[in-house]
Amino acid sequence: MIGWIVIGIVVVVVALLLLALSIRVVVQYERGVLLRFGRVIGVREPGLRFLIPIVDRMARVSMRVVTMPIQSQGIITRDNVSVDISAVAYFRVVDAVKSVVAIENVRAAIDQIAQTTLRKVVGQHSLDQALADTDTINSDIRRILDMTTLEWGVEVTLVELKDIQLPESMKRAMARQAEAEREKRAKIIAAEGESMAAASLGEAADTMSAHPIALQLRNLQTLVEIGVEKNTTVVFPAQLMSAITDIENLFVRENSAAKRVGDSEAAVQQTDRVAPIDGAVRGGLDWPLPAVPIAAPATTR
Repeated sequence: MIGWIVIGIVVVVVALLLLALSIRVVVQYERGVLLRFGRVIGVREPGLRFLIPIVDRMARVSMRVVTMPIQSQGIITRDNVSVDISAVAYFRVVDAVKSVVAIENVRAAIDQIAQTTLRKVVGQHSLDQALADTDTINSDIRRILDMTTLEWGVEVTLVELKDIQLPESMKRAMARQAEAEREKRAKIIAAEGESMAAASLGEAADTMSAHPIALQLRNLQTLVEIGVEKNTTVVFPAQLMSAITDIENLFVRENSAAKRVGDSEAAVQQTDRVAPIDGAVRGGLDWPLPAVPIAAPATTR
């Protein structure tokens, strides 16, 4: 009797063990690749799956997107600049059977090929292109990786350059270049401002010359601004500009008078004969009187 009980217990334990070995649960983000006697039978979808103990073996494959950092690579660009560039790649399994049969370790294989592809692609570009045209480099790396990984049942969805380390000497050179570029832009902007200001001042001068009262109004506005900001008393003659104009007109009249006097003296020296008039006869007028030129008699034929 005891022997039968022991046998029954052993049978139950073996049955439970076989049941545990035959039951598999495939979660939603996985696919199960079923192998029977080492041959691929098919792919099992998510859910509760039963296997034949010892005969069947099922490999679970995750179908989620995997984030894989690409470690920093020392790269020499096309213009002979040494840089260290790191990146990140995103991939996912699209064929569970190929990912199990065609490749031993998908993650390690993609990591190695991504490093070599990164060095190859970046080495074909100059430093300026690597810094500015990163989208093109990312697309080239992803395209080259897909050509290889699709045979393994893996699709690379995205590749992004993450960090670019430049030598210190190159950083200083780029800083000097940026500073010189900004100085050039500042000088150009200042020159354009001076040109626009000169044009505006010329238009304002033309307007004030056509309307003299505008200058007086501007002077009054200046007085108001000075009084508000500095809070001081300023004596500003209102007739200053008219006085300057009068002085200028005086100089013009003096020059004209001097010119007329010079012309008169020249006429006196060129006269051959003069007719003096006695001061007594003239009734006590001041002497000497200006000489009167006597015209020569006209000749007739």
